[in-house]
Amino acid sequence: MKILVVEDEVALADALSEILRRNKYSVDTVYDGEDGLDYGLTDIYDCIILDIMLPRRDGIDVLRTLRKQHINTPVLLLTARSDVEDKINGLDSGADDYLTKPFVSGELLARVRSLTRRKGEVVTDAFEYQDIALNKSTFSLSRAEHYVKLSLKEYQIMELLIANPRQLIPKERFIEKIWGYDSDVEYNNVEVYISFLRKKLTAIGSQVTIKTARGIGYFLEGGTK
Repeated sequence: MKILVVEDEVALADALSEILRRNKYSVDTVYDGEDGLDYGLTDIYDCIILDIMLPRRDGIDVLRTLRKQHINTPVLLLTARSDVEDKINGLDSGADDYLTKPFVSGELLARVRSLTRRKGEVVTDAFEYQDIALNKSTFSLSRAEHYVKLSLKEYQIMELLIANPRQLIPKERFIEKIWGYDSDVEYNNVEVYISFLRKKLTAIGSQVTIKTARGIGYFLEGGTK
């Protein structure tokens, strides 16, 4: 799952990003409203954490522009303001939730989980497809009593595949969702991790396979419970 953090206080933005990454989210971080809007318009994020007081373009303007462009990504407004009118303004502009600084990391994570559930994502420690299960807590891929450990990138790629079974996912989508919108990662990086995952599926005896649409991307196929 991929999160965009838009916060001009660099230390806070980096701390938020680290908290999210430790909880197995992919994160892009930007520090002003113009960049926040550019990233948000790509529509690749599962949630946006957006500060209101930003340089170049304030958070409310960013939010309104995203909604006008039919970007429906859940938005959590983050601000030092506690005035009720500010909260009403933010929610009326299209925000899904509102968190006032200072806050504890547990509440932030709970709100992110809640917002992604509203979008239709199932937030759980285990994802299943046919005869395999992907466990978020242990970073493992299993079939029956057989399991293998996955690296972070392997886990994120498999999560994206399982979340979209039998759906062709372009290589560009893997790069945007896992490495980041402005990443210079090349397609062969995706190919390498797909190769690792195929070997691990074979190692646990799964009938699920990762199929290639040549020159386009990958999708899951096969397997029985």
